[in-house]
Parts: sequence; C-alpha cells; structure tokens
Amino acid sequence: MADLKFFYTFVCVNYTSDKMNTNNNYCLILAGGRGLRLWPYSRMSFPKQFVDFFGVGRSQLQQTFDRFAQLIDTSHIFVSTNESYADIVRNQLPELPSENILVEPIYRSTAPSVAWASHRILRLCADANIVVTPSDQAIQKEDAFQRDIIRGLEFVSRTDGMLTLGVKPTRPEPGYGYIQMGKEVENDVFAVQSFTEKPDREFAQMFMKSGEFYWNTGLFLLNARFAFKRFSELLPPVLRQYDAENPQFDIHKEAAFIRKNFPLYPNLSIEHGILESTNDVYVMQCHFGWADLGTWHGMYETMRKGEKDNVVIDSDVILEDSSNNIIKLAKGKLGVINGLDGFIVVEKDNVLLICKKEDSSAKVRKYVNEVRLKKGDGFV
Repeated sequence: MADLKFFYTFVCVNYTSDKMNTNNNYCLILAGGRGLRLWPYSRMSFPKQFVDFFGVGRSQLQQTFDRFAQLIDTSHIFVSTNESYADIVRNQLPELPSENILVEPIYRSTAPSVAWASHRILRLCADANIVVTPSDQAIQKEDAFQRDIIRGLEFVSRTDGMLTLGVKPTRPEPGYGYIQMGKEVENDVFAVQSFTEKPDREFAQMFMKSGEFYWNTGLFLLNARFAFKRFSELLPPVLRQYDAENPQFDIHKEAAFIRKNFPLYPNLSIEHGILESTNDVYVMQCHFGWADLGTWHGMYETMRKGEKDNVVIDSDVILEDSSNNIIKLAKGKLGVINGLDGFIVVEKDNVLLICKKEDSSAKVRKYVNEVRLKKGDGFV
C-alpha cells in the first residue's frame, strides 16, 4: 500500500536553519516486540516487525530502515531486538554492521531499551538527539512528518526534556494513549498536563470532545544527555555500575555486561516511566496523518476501504453480503466469505481467527493466552 508509511525508529539528528547536520544523527530501531496483538499472522517466532503485511516486498523493519537510511549514515543506525530475533535482523538488514544490533537477553518494555541506547549513543556523540518511535505505525503525509521531526529535534537540542508528538483524535479509540495539553511553551508545543493510557471508550469520547487531548503516537524526542540522566534516575543502576567498573568505554564489554545484567531492569514502558510523571515532558501538535498498526482494528481504521467498507490485505477473497471486515489470508489461499459484518478474518499456518472487530486488542490477547494454555506455543 503506497499510501501507508511504516515507522519504528529512534533517530538522532541536529538541525540548522539551512539543513540537518548529519554528523550527530543516530537511529535506534526497536525491533524486539512479540507483536501478539496481530496474532495469528504475527507469531512469537516471526513477529510483525519482520512481516511484509502489504505485499510491498519489504517488512516493517526494512521499510523503517530504508526511510532513515536516507537521512542517517547506516553506520549510525542501531537496532534493538531480543536475542530470539537477532538472526532475523541480520538477514533482513545485511548492510547493518553487526555491532549495531543491540541484543537483549530477556523481554523488557521500552524504558530499558532506551536506557541502553542512550548510554551507547551518548558515548559515541555527546551532542546527540534521539527520536524514539515504534514500528507499527502508518504515516500518510511523509513531508509533514519529516518537517515535524526536524522541528522537534531542534526543540530538544536546546531543551532538557522529552518531547512527544501528538495527533488530533479522529475517533474515540480506547486502544490509544491520550495526552492532555497544558501551557503553550512555543508555537504548537505544550507542556503535558496529564497522560491516560488506553482509557475506557466513554472516557475516550470525553477526551476527544474536549479538544484538549491528543493521541500519543509513541514518537518521543530527547537529547542523549537528558535521556541517560532521566533513565538513570528511573531505573536500577545497571549502566552506572558498568561505567564505574569500566572507565574506558568499550562496545563489546558493554554488550557483554548488558547480556548479564539486563534482567535486573523492570518491565517498564516509556509511557509509564516518564510520560505519566509529566515532569519535563512536552507535546507538539502534529498533522502528518498517523495511525497505530499494532492491532487489527487499528489497521482497519487506517487503511483505505474497498467495496462495502471491507479491507482486504494482500489476499485472494470472494465476498458476498459482507461489510466492514478486515481480512488477511496466507498466500495461496482463497477465502469465500458470505454474510459477515464487522469481523476480523485472519489465517496463517495452523490458525484461523474469526472475531468481532471492535476492541479487538483485548480479545486477541485473551485468545492468545487461551490457545497457549490449551494447545501450546506451536499455535502462538
């Protein structure tokens, strides 16, 4: 789908009035998630960031790398992933230096990943700025997106704080985070007054109507010095212990130390660790056209609708008396569907999922847990 833009990245850039200074640009692509909200097409052994959902010939990870390789030297691009997926990263990004893959030995949320990345980047570039972004996003207006990224990086280059990019809600979506804007600190940039992660639909409706709340895109910008300082305050002193024991920085020693000590970190997200505190946190109003592609319902809302508002993703399907569905089938399979309205129909390998589309994230998570208990990991 040419109109969909996929993006899961940390980018480090400096911006001048004429052009970006690429000397200070770094990128960390987060690629360690298991992607089970898009089960059964996304599996634990091969999750969504490595999947070419739309038949364009490039996975979400590869599309992200392609986008930022146009702005950032590939030697400055890093990928953070779980050790289970390190070989997949190497296979999909052969141009990436092997030492640029940050391999985590255990699943943790985004805060520990950012802590390690900021430690590494800070020692390579003391004036670095970092953009944090997930992989499962659609960006409709790439030019506007890049302008907002550049402007945001300029803001954090002179501000010790975290900037999140917010977009105006288009529907009362309970699966997203909502940022309440406070005092305006400069044009379109506001202090964050409050943050609510995945509210009930009733509250999402209230937030949308108020005009004070923007969706959290999961795109966070901050300079490396502030990032390392804040995460050092928030997390156990794993990397500070490394620094104390190793006055001279060494990438290989750092990686070995992290492999041994990474399990000491809690399972903490950036949202819960920093955004909810609202201290030194800002939001910029953005208009680049955004949607989360982390759930089937979110993907349906984002994509261009076909006849009777069906969304068929790179699949061979015959539909009759069916509407408002999202359908994704494996290659070589034909689906004949009659009489469905508002359903998810997804088939991959040994699993077929058919369920109502509304609030599918919780439903899919429930089914994944049930299937794992009853049938084992081979179905998950």
